Amino acid sequence: MKQSIKNIFNNLILFLFLITILAAGGVLVAIDHSSTFTKIDNLNNQKQIISTLTTFPKDDIELALIQFNGKSTKLHYEIEKLRNLYKYNYTEQYVLSNKDEYLADLDELSSLTTSFNIKARHYYTTNAKKDELNQNFNLLYNKIDSIIFKSIKYSKEKFYIYKNITYGSFFIILLALIFYRKKLNAIYEDLLFLYNVNKKDYVIFSEEVDAIALRMVRKPVTSDNPSMIDPVTGINNHRGMVNSFSEKKGLKDGNFTTVTILEINNFSKSNRAYSQEFTQTILKKVAFTISLHEQALDVIARTDYNQFTVILSRESKEQSFKDIETIRQSISELRLKSQADGAVKITINGGFVVKPNNVSLENSIVEAKKVLNFSKEQGTCSICQIKDLAKSEL
Repeated sequence: MKQSIKNIFNNLILFLFLITILAAGGVLVAIDHSSTFTKIDNLNNQKQIISTLTTFPKDDIELALIQFNGKSTKLHYEIEKLRNLYKYNYTEQYVLSNKDEYLADLDELSSLTTSFNIKARHYYTTNAKKDELNQNFNLLYNKIDSIIFKSIKYSKEKFYIYKNITYGSFFIILLALIFYRKKLNAIYEDLLFLYNVNKKDYVIFSEEVDAIALRMVRKPVTSDNPSMIDPVTGINNHRGMVNSFSEKKGLKDGNFTTVTILEINNFSKSNRAYSQEFTQTILKKVAFTISLHEQALDVIARTDYNQFTVILSRESKEQSFKDIETIRQSISELRLKSQADGAVKITINGGFVVKPNNVSLENSIVEAKKVLNFSKEQGTCSICQIKDLAKSEL
């Protein structure tokens, strides 16, 4: 069963979107781990602060109280920072569900800090012994250690969760990589097949390429019928052009059809400037250059000694004219060397017309030749259109 390229790419886009979501989740995990480290640093900083609160010298009470007030205020500020930090710790809140426990620990820590500050102030302003202060110090210190140990425990639980998610994500991505690599390689093989639709024993993978291949296949192949081939250039002659056009005209799906007559300048049969062998080389080069730009629904032919007819099928008139200009430019860049005359530059003129559906191919060719003659009269080696001819008649 053939598969749709559109569906494959839609699924690939969805998969890449999911990969982006996973990457965003990885960023959140990094932020979560960072908050854990910040929390532990905060708690260690509190331990350092309470240790200094018991070591102020009592010989200068005013200085000791100033230092004490600053440190004790900072303790409560650090606890508040822990509350704010936890608001963004979604894993612990919604996966480990430790919100009540953690906030209760912070409330108890705040209460112990307040008691410790009261005892410390009492110690510095009276002759009280340090035993009660040491007792409160130990309670507060142990509580901070308890919270640190719990944080390490939570981090370990989160690590196992993240590890399983990472392993699972890697496995899914690996399978998807193998799956899409196979699909994209099959699509690539289909595209290569379009270069040679006569390739035998090839099974088309995609629906779209199958449809294109069916349109490209022609009943009689021109190259199989010598009477439809120009013997010099190997492309269609006039008869082959008419036959190819009749086969392809029903496959254009609303595209614009344009007819262009290209003529090599100073190259008429009655005024041959070069040897027959060299003129045939020029004709072959020009025909080959035109064929490089040929698409599946196009028809090219040598229809006179020094004239080529190019029938293009494009989505817009502008694109068709642009492609013809590209062909003219490519031919003008050809460089050949004659033994008698040295380097030879090839120039062409062209007549470009849009073929309406209700106008026959022959009539369009007649119109294109009129525009070609106008282009030759201008002497500019360019492609002219009907509108150029109309302007000159005003």
